[in-house]
Amino acid sequence: MTGIHIDHDSAVAPYEQVRLGIAALAAAGVYPAGHKLPPVRALATDLGLAANTVARAYRELEQAGLVETRGRAGTVITARAAHTPAEAQAAARTYVTKIHALGITDEQAVDLIRAALSDPR
Repeated sequence: MTGIHIDHDSAVAPYEQVRLGIAALAAAGVYPAGHKLPPVRALATDLGLAANTVARAYRELEQAGLVETRGRAGTVITARAAHTPAEAQAAARTYVTKIHALGITDEQAVDLIRAALSDPR
């Protein structure tokens, strides 16, 4: 995971370094809302940490509302962590509700958004 470095000589606990690193990357926009974080074990291996250490960081991030765990779909950065305005979050939810009511698939909905973004009228 790019951007997180664990300083084993630091007085800051490793789980806290992971937590702070992920929060900082989200706040800086490196990890936007919806960005999927690696599985706990994969990140632990990459960082040379125990899986429980990374799991604790993820739990604390979730308790703070900065990530959301979606079961088998993984852990993702929340809009709150990415500093996405509440009005934009509401607009996205409204769009999804309307698009689903029209029977449009998620893939088609994303294609529609991309098309709209590339046509700045």
